[in-house]
Amino acid sequence: MPQLKIIPLLLFFVFTSFAFAQQPNDCAFSVTVCGNSSITIDVDGIGTQELSGSNTCQSQENNSIWFNITIATSGTLGFVLTPNSTDISEDYDFFIFGPNRSCGNIGQAIRCSTTNPQAAGQGNNLTGMNASETDPTEGPGADGNSFVSELQVTAGETYFLVIDRPIGNSPFSLEWTGTATFPDNPVNPVSQSQLNLEICDNKAPFDDGIADFDLSNLQNQIENNQSDIEVSFHENVSDANINDNVLPSVYESLSGSQSIYVRIENSTTGCFIVNQVDLSVVDSPEFNTPTDFLVCDDLADGDDTNESTTFDFNIKTAEMLAGIPSANYQISYHTSQNNAQNNDQALPLLYTVSTPNPIEIFVRIEDLDAGCVGFSSFNIEVIPVPLATDLSLFQCDEFGAQDGIAPFNLSQSGPIITDITGSISVTFYRSFAEAETQSNPLNATNYLNNQPSEIVFARVTNTDTNCFAISEISLEVSVTSANDALLQVCDADGVEDGFTEFDLSQANDQVLNNLPPNLTLSYFETLDNALLEENPLDVLYTNTEINNQIIFVRVENDNQCYGINEIELEVLDVPNVIISENVIYCLNRFPEPITLSGGVINDLPNNYFYNWSTGETTSEIQVSEAGVFTVRVSNTIGCFIDRTVTVIASNIATIEGFNVMDASQNNTVTVLVSGEGDYEFSLDNVNGPYQDSNIFDDVRPGIYTVYVRDKNNCGISEDLVSLVGFPRYFTPNGDGNHDFWQVQGISSQFQPKTIVYIFDRFGKLLAEIDPTSSGWDGTYNDNPMPTSDYWFSVKLEDGRQFSSHFTLKR
Repeated sequence: MPQLKIIPLLLFFVFTSFAFAQQPNDCAFSVTVCGNSSITIDVDGIGTQELSGSNTCQSQENNSIWFNITIATSGTLGFVLTPNSTDISEDYDFFIFGPNRSCGNIGQAIRCSTTNPQAAGQGNNLTGMNASETDPTEGPGADGNSFVSELQVTAGETYFLVIDRPIGNSPFSLEWTGTATFPDNPVNPVSQSQLNLEICDNKAPFDDGIADFDLSNLQNQIENNQSDIEVSFHENVSDANINDNVLPSVYESLSGSQSIYVRIENSTTGCFIVNQVDLSVVDSPEFNTPTDFLVCDDLADGDDTNESTTFDFNIKTAEMLAGIPSANYQISYHTSQNNAQNNDQALPLLYTVSTPNPIEIFVRIEDLDAGCVGFSSFNIEVIPVPLATDLSLFQCDEFGAQDGIAPFNLSQSGPIITDITGSISVTFYRSFAEAETQSNPLNATNYLNNQPSEIVFARVTNTDTNCFAISEISLEVSVTSANDALLQVCDADGVEDGFTEFDLSQANDQVLNNLPPNLTLSYFETLDNALLEENPLDVLYTNTEINNQIIFVRVENDNQCYGINEIELEVLDVPNVIISENVIYCLNRFPEPITLSGGVINDLPNNYFYNWSTGETTSEIQVSEAGVFTVRVSNTIGCFIDRTVTVIASNIATIEGFNVMDASQNNTVTVLVSGEGDYEFSLDNVNGPYQDSNIFDDVRPGIYTVYVRDKNNCGISEDLVSLVGFPRYFTPNGDGNHDFWQVQGISSQFQPKTIVYIFDRFGKLLAEIDPTSSGWDGTYNDNPMPTSDYWFSVKLEDGRQFSSHFTLKR
């Protein structure tokens, strides 16, 4: 009989010892082979060890799978097993039991091969049964070539084929050879496209991709009234192969896109096929998520404060369908989620609210073409309108003729006509209709009424919600008036420029004289500002026009204009005096006094009044001591200014002595003084120049007069100072220059008892000199001494001693 050529059906299995309750690695759960189809499969582990002692190939189960083979037509039975991996170490074995054996009584294998292809030096790792081999068994290890002889089989016989993988980890494919055939697999009359089930998300919460699939209709289509066909559905292919964990006819999916498996079995032959069934959950209809529906309270029911109004759900329908082309939806609105899901008790599209706010509305959106249903919700809320009250505004008739026409600042009414918190906008209109439509708004800050009594309308809008209310404002013009006032302030701020600070509240009593009580006042620079109540002045105000200025006071009675009057501001001159002055009093001239004046500038002193800190009231006073003296100088209009005269003590210097460094290369004199003055110093010249320092450097030897002058002109002190020095040469030639040698800086007043000796260079005493005389004339015993160096020895009266030499030149 020729071999049947059947389009291969590839079955993929991956079996693990923990994933499923029953596996085909035991005889009892063997896979039925049908239709001569090729098989691709994997093995993993064993169930019960059933090969021990049951074969001559000396092996047992390692990673095994069992097949149950029923022969449909007699012939030869062979196969080729090909591991997916071509690695020569990948080793598959097989064992065949039969014919007509049962699990638990399989007997000895009639065919088996446990040859190791690597050990046998094979060129590949294939194994199986074919017509060219003669040995029924081979192995283990290097024995054989992995192929044994095929079987001669008879129709109706059954066999068990066990495939085992002792080494490796790849799946394998099995191709049947020979002439015998197996019972045919059942045929699935349903196309693959019909096996793909797609339904809408029909299970709450309707947006999670989980739905109930009714599998019974698909089952009926597959059975197609065939009595020998059994159909079952399974979540995985393993359960389908072993017919375990059958799903119910109504199956709840696990996700939005999922595959399950249908097992179609011929109940007569036991042959079955497994097909994949793709389940898809279609999302709910596409729509825009509705926003909360906020509607302002209105007067439709005669009351705009009762939180009751009508909502038009057509607006929400348009919002949800905006931008969705060709939407054929039925949308309904409900007060509960349950009603929306059950499509029960739909609300009217014009829905009047009369219950507390807010209310959640549930929406059912049904796609009439696809049959899918979606759900959403939004809140409806009646928003209260601002509280706006009618009122009257009074303005003073100060604008031109007394005709009852005056400018109004309508914005002044804003805080009064509403008491709602939040962001409020107030606009004004001539009519109620214009206020409703916001047409032709008035100039709120400068509105000129058309007649003495007029009504305008204020639209009060809450800008957070856009809800509004309209109130009436009655405009009335007042003809009452207050009093003008005069404020005079002396220009005593230290800068006499005609500008100074006024305390405007000082005018209150003048303005309110003989007026009713409880009036309020505010001050403005201009009449327009006073009329429109713009830019009110602070109570402390500095005039902006020199010396004289008119400002305006607005008097109100309960926020209504009572009158607008003038306030004249006048800046009064203060005496022009020298504010502060320092003068010197020389203590050495005490008790001679000095004169302090009132300091008036550019005017006669007798035009003013004086009040000295000494109690005197004359324009001048005399003092003979240092101190601070103040005088208040007042003019005839009562303005005054305070002057301060500070008398600073000074004195002629007292020279306490000198610190002298003489008989040196750089002679210095330090003048020691005391006294209350500020001093400067001069050496040997009463007319100077004078220096601030009391130290004189590089002073030649000699006797000097030191002058100390008080800078404040309190006088000059003087004293003599001596600096000792020694000339280095002298020329006794009678020309009047350097004719004598003498110690310098000595006189009858300074160290007259000094002893001076002259020696020649051999130490011979030539002369003893009187330090107050002219000095040595260069002779010895009246004989002139020759040009040479000579020595001197000096013992000063103060005890200091010096010796050195000098040159006599002729």
